Amino acid sequence: MENTNTHSLVCKCNRYISTYSCVMFFLLLFSISCTHKATDIDGGNKDSLSLLDQVYDTLQVATMYGSNSYFNFRDDEIMGYDYDLVNHFSEYTGVPIKIHVANNQDEMIKMLRSKKVDLIACGIYESKALKSEFDFVAYQQDSYMVLVQEIGLHTISNFRELEGQTIHVIKNSIYQKRLQNINKELGLNINIQLLGDTVFIDDAIEMVTHRKIRFTIAHYKTAIQHRNFNRRLDCRVHVGFEQRNGWIINKDNKELKELISEWDDSSEAELERSQLYGKYHVRNPYFVKNRVKIPRGAISPYDSFFKKYAQEINWDWRLLAAVAFHESRFDSAQISRKGASGIMQLMPKTAANFGLNAYTILNPEKNIEAGAQYIKSLNMLFRKIENIEERKKFILASYNSGPAHVIDAMALAEKYGKNPHIWYEHVEYYLSKKNDPQYYNDEVVKFGNFKAYETIRYVRNTLETYQKYRGGI
Repeated sequence: MENTNTHSLVCKCNRYISTYSCVMFFLLLFSISCTHKATDIDGGNKDSLSLLDQVYDTLQVATMYGSNSYFNFRDDEIMGYDYDLVNHFSEYTGVPIKIHVANNQDEMIKMLRSKKVDLIACGIYESKALKSEFDFVAYQQDSYMVLVQEIGLHTISNFRELEGQTIHVIKNSIYQKRLQNINKELGLNINIQLLGDTVFIDDAIEMVTHRKIRFTIAHYKTAIQHRNFNRRLDCRVHVGFEQRNGWIINKDNKELKELISEWDDSSEAELERSQLYGKYHVRNPYFVKNRVKIPRGAISPYDSFFKKYAQEINWDWRLLAAVAFHESRFDSAQISRKGASGIMQLMPKTAANFGLNAYTILNPEKNIEAGAQYIKSLNMLFRKIENIEERKKFILASYNSGPAHVIDAMALAEKYGKNPHIWYEHVEYYLSKKNDPQYYNDEVVKFGNFKAYETIRYVRNTLETYQKYRGGI
C-alpha cells in the first residue's frame, strides 16, 4: 500500500462518485497500494507454439519437494516457484502438464534419462557430467554453497576452521561431493556424516535450527530464505563458487528446447518470473506455512475475527479472509518492503487513521478490524455503484492499488463509451491501459502512469480464493 498525492485530483466522474470534495477526502485519508501475486495468463503466441501440441498430449514433468520447487501450502493448494513457473509455461503453450514428485535429484534424473518425464522443473545445478548428457533450459538465479550454522560463541568464520569438524549433508548430494573435494584439495579432515537421501535440503537446515545437527551445507538462495525467518542462522561462510542452475531436458528433445527458449524470452515469462521472485524469494509462503498453524476444517487461525468484523461491512467473512490470504498468507508478523504490516498489510499512516500504532499494528484482531474499516471507507467511496457484487471488485482493486488509479480508469471508461460501474471488460480494461501514453496522458487522467497487471490479477485471485473457500470450507 502506498500513499497517493491527492492535491491534483480533479474528479470529473460525478455520475459514479458523489462529489469532488468527497473523493479528495478519501484519497487523502486512505490511499494505499500493495504488491501481490497474479492470476490469469492471456496466453502466448499459439501459432508459433502449435508444434508442442503436435508432439505432446501431456507434458510429463518431474520436480522435487522443497521451499523453492513444490510444497503443500494447504491440503488442497500446491505452491512453489518451479511449480508455478512450469504451470505458466503450460498456460502459455496450451499443453497440459502432469507433475511427478521425486524423492531426490537422482530419482528425477533417472526419470528423465528413461524418458518417463520430458522435463525436470527444479533448480538443478550445472556439472560437467550433467551438461554432457542433458540440456539446461530456463536458467534461474546463480547461487553458491554456504555453511549453515547457528550464530554463537563457536560460530565458524572461515571454511578452513572446518578442520576436524563434523558436517551433516544429504547422501549422494552435490553437498557431499563438495565436502569430499574440499577434504582432498585442501587436506582438511572434515568428518562428513550422511543424512538419508530422501531428506530434503530444507529439512537439513531445520535440523540446524532445532540443534539436532551443528552444520550442514546448502546453496545460499535457499539458506538465506531460512535465515530471513530465523535470525539465529548464519550462512556467511562460502564453501563453493557461483553455479548456474535451471531446468533440464534430454539433448535429443530439440522441439521442447526451442519452445521453452521462446517462452523464456517472452515478456510474459519475464513478468511472471518477477512476480514469482517477490512471492517466493522475498516472503516465501513455505515458511509462513510453518509459522501459521491453520486448524483442521478452518480457513485460517483467525476465522472468528473475520466473522466478527465482516458483519460490520456486510461482507461474507470468507471474502474478508480471502483478502487477508492474498495480503499476508495469514502471517500476522509480516512486514513488506514498503512497510505494510500485519495480516491485512496496512501502511502505518492508514493504520494510524484507524487508531493503530507501531505496537498494535501487528495485533491480529486489531489489524483485521482496521482492514475492515478501511474497506468500509472504500465502500462509501464507491457507493454510487449500485450493484454490490460489482462494487466489491472496485473495492478490491482500490485496496491493492489505491482508489486514485481506479477512479482514473472509471473516467476513461466513461469517456470512451464503456460502463464506469462495471469492472470486467470495462473499467478493468482501461485500468490496464494506464501504462499506455495515449491513455495516461488523457485529460481525464489525474494520476498518471500505472502498471495495472498486479492489481488486475489481485482482484481475480482474491475472488477465486473466495469461491474456493465457499465451496471447500
